[in-house]
Amino acid sequence: MKKLPEITIAFWIMKICATTLGETAGDLFSMTLNIGYAISSLILIVFFIITLQMQLYATKYKPLLYWFVILATSTAGTTMSDFMDRTLGLGYAVGSLILVILLAITFILWKRTEKSVSVDDIHTFRGETFYWIAILISNTLGTALGDFLADNSGLGFLGGATLIGSLLLLIILAHYFLKVSSIVLFWFAFVLTRPFGATFGDLLTKPIEKGGLNFGTIGSSLILFTILMLLIIFAIKKNNELEKVSLIDKN
Repeated sequence: MKKLPEITIAFWIMKICATTLGETAGDLFSMTLNIGYAISSLILIVFFIITLQMQLYATKYKPLLYWFVILATSTAGTTMSDFMDRTLGLGYAVGSLILVILLAITFILWKRTEKSVSVDDIHTFRGETFYWIAILISNTLGTALGDFLADNSGLGFLGGATLIGSLLLLIILAHYFLKVSSIVLFWFAFVLTRPFGATFGDLLTKPIEKGGLNFGTIGSSLILFTILMLLIIFAIKKNNELEKVSLIDKN
């Protein structure tokens, strides 16, 4: 039975919202609450593992569970990236390079074992496991890329978000007007929506003098969590309606 959502505009809106919340919530744990990157990463990875196990053993698509796993990968990815880049001192560029290599290895192994990396063709436990590993790495990579654009490139928070937004627009145009693999476009978009969310999260939380809107990690997290929950409720309602229609058709 299908356990993953349809790839629609609503999916991408929720993805950006979830990854932005992951950025602000990750910073809330590691910096605002002063837990530290290492302990925050450990806590959030445990949360990711718990929600992932529930998702893997679920028998059908459950919007609340699915988006909680996405949120877990986003928050864990934020603290993992910060741990690599700051605590270990690797820096944003080196950290991003390592994560690009790990993501490439994941896709190679996924392709060799499952013969496809399409999100519309996942029917095995192993295939879904690769799917979530790729998501966790891409969200971690997105944080590092977003921080690099905001802090090291000279673009600032708004400039970084504008650049990533422009790249996403090019992907949308390629989807409609060019004969480019939908699988390739999906994974490029999935990776790029993370730094877009990361830079947008920085835009929300950072002080005005640093180019942000000064909502802080707590305020931004509460706003984004509320928006995401409203979208999830809408997705649950729509999914329930589709299930009812499916049952009627079968009968």
